[in-house]
Amino acid sequence: MEELYDQYRALLFTLAYQLTGSTADAEDAVQDVFFKACDIHPERLKEPKAYLCKMVTNRCLDLQKSARRKREVYVGPWLPEPIRTPEEDMLEKVVRRDLLSYAMLVLLERLTPTERAVFVLREALGFDYPEIAELLGKRETNCRMLMSRARSKLGISEDEPVAAEAVEVDWVSRFLTSLEQGNVDHVLSLLSEDVILVTDGGGKAVAATCPIQTRDQVALILAGALQGLKSQGSLHSEFAPLNGETGIVLRSGDKTVAIIFLQRRRGKFDRIYVVRNPDKLTRV
Repeated sequence: MEELYDQYRALLFTLAYQLTGSTADAEDAVQDVFFKACDIHPERLKEPKAYLCKMVTNRCLDLQKSARRKREVYVGPWLPEPIRTPEEDMLEKVVRRDLLSYAMLVLLERLTPTERAVFVLREALGFDYPEIAELLGKRETNCRMLMSRARSKLGISEDEPVAAEAVEVDWVSRFLTSLEQGNVDHVLSLLSEDVILVTDGGGKAVAATCPIQTRDQVALILAGALQGLKSQGSLHSEFAPLNGETGIVLRSGDKTVAIIFLQRRRGKFDRIYVVRNPDKLTRV
């Protein structure tokens, strides 16, 4: 069992994280599965990868049912929990890098739990449809229909590759420098006309309770919020490898107070996600 744990832990954690958007839930799911696997007869573990993935998927589907009920009373928008993904991390060896992106994780929230499972198993982890059907206990044709429905909800055509536009560090640096300097005009020049700002405070930190959808407001709110945080004490920023991309981490002393993700499309930032809920910042 130790050998199986060492071999498949990263794969199973990635699968669970992609299905739940929570590192705590992902860790719990993996631990639960290996705890139960200790009582499974070795004969049933002849194909451990498929069997363990099936167990983790089923566990996550159960977790998502309770999670959706909790999100109905969540204060403001709910965003996934960020995760560190350094270059040497095993996660990037078992999942397509662009499927780790934070923007993709946010998009996955549009899907039903079963659609999400099919999409992640197929696109992120490269499972074939027969394998997915076996894992989910469904017919292959049903899995293909679920995949088609998932792509439609995500706004991705059947022939279109699933990929996020990479945001280079210098772009992130320019954006952050403009904010820190209060250069609203330059911030505006980096934003698309239809930019949307989503902030997650969970009722435990100051954050907008609904998405901000005009470019002028997005620039002013971000610049004002950064200046407000600075006025409260020593604030410093740094770049960190998060969710397979470069994220902005804001700290006050040793405390992480916010994480910012930028999504770029056609050369402009069109989605900005700010995580302020302290419960989601502990692992970063």
